[in-house]
Amino acid sequence: MRDTRPVVAVVDDDPRLLDSLGDLLESAGYAARGYPSAGALLRGGLGGLDLLITDIGMPGMDGLELRELVRAARPELPVFLITGRQEIADRERARGGGVLFAKPFDAGALLATVGKALGSSRREDEHES
Repeated sequence: MRDTRPVVAVVDDDPRLLDSLGDLLESAGYAARGYPSAGALLRGGLGGLDLLITDIGMPGMDGLELRELVRAARPELPVFLITGRQEIADRERARGGGVLFAKPFDAGALLATVGKALGSSRREDEHES
């Protein structure tokens, strides 16, 4: 039987946050896929994802760069940013950079925002026959 739960990818170089966010998403009924870097996500491909949550501050490609690549490849895919650095969060909010959560973030607020985004978003592969 095919898993029909929405798939949320999480990219973060902190394994503890990756695990806890994955557990939170799974407990809310989502299929969570964790990636320790932007490169790992891109090697796995963007197909089949319904939403992406990425940390901004990571070695190599950061979350802002990843968001731009994802927007070019899959403009319909919602991308949420998370960061532990308040100055980055403030600057990104001022730019109108989309959904951003500053660590530590409220789990309920994150899940509510994920639910809202997925309620208005549809996966490309659901329309293929």
